[in-house]
Amino acid sequence: MTTPPTHADLARRIREAAHLTGQFTLRSGRTATEYFDKYRFEADPVLLDEIARRMAPLVPAGTEVLAGLEMGGIPVVTALGRHTGIPCAFVRKEAKAYGTCRLAEGADVTGRRVLVVEDVVTSGGQIVLSTAELRALGARVDAALCVIDRAQGGSEALAAEGIRLHALLTAADLRATA
Repeated sequence: MTTPPTHADLARRIREAAHLTGQFTLRSGRTATEYFDKYRFEADPVLLDEIARRMAPLVPAGTEVLAGLEMGGIPVVTALGRHTGIPCAFVRKEAKAYGTCRLAEGADVTGRRVLVVEDVVTSGGQIVLSTAELRALGARVDAALCVIDRAQGGSEALAAEGIRLHALLTAADLRATA
């Protein structure tokens, strides 16, 4: 029988999977010699399953729907749903213009307590936007859960909108494994 990984072990595994070095142009236009590619830990089914297993206890009691945000929150919410048994909704950045024309696909969010799930939170901007749209659909949203909080103002921005952020790991956890 193997011992489950510690918090530090999980942070190290995520860093090893997602930390890249080289020349990278950031969204801000600045260049960097280090980059964190979150899709690398999301694309590893064994690592993603362990992440979801560790996130499951962080889901607030009474949550009725897990809402994963496009695009990185989708694999995380799917894995998390397997560990919690809570139905999932997949939230687009904007409603599609064909078919069902829905913003949130999957589980119905209307009148239900919804937990927004994201992979990495920096400023919290997408969670704020998506939460406003989910609330307009009748969802009750007061919390969000992420794999990594970069601790760059996201938690504070969400708190200003009545959303409490729960995070499995922080940027400091990842730096501590370097």
